[in-house]
Amino acid sequence: MAWFLLSAAIVAEVAGTLSLRASDGFTRGWFTLASLAGYAVALVLLGFVLKHGMPVGVAYGIWAATGVALVAVLGRVLFGDALTVPMAFGLALIMAGVLLVETGATR
Repeated sequence: MAWFLLSAAIVAEVAGTLSLRASDGFTRGWFTLASLAGYAVALVLLGFVLKHGMPVGVAYGIWAATGVALVAVLGRVLFGDALTVPMAFGLALIMAGVLLVETGATR
């Protein structure tokens, strides 16, 4: 259940961040509301993940790293944002670091 909630929290955070980008500096009302709602839902779901016993370092690391990677890729697709080879390498390093934190937490 914790993994399902964490996945939902990631989706909500990514939706909130992409809506923030689309809000054009809070000048487009519906996107501003969607951004605030996405962040609120993400934080509530992350709280439930922690309540289900997932260690905070693991939950937050996966939430943040996956969110960064998805926003970078989707920002490229939806908004034409830059996504260079060094940036992609950096994202891979972040994901590798989170994987190490996750596997280290089970020992």
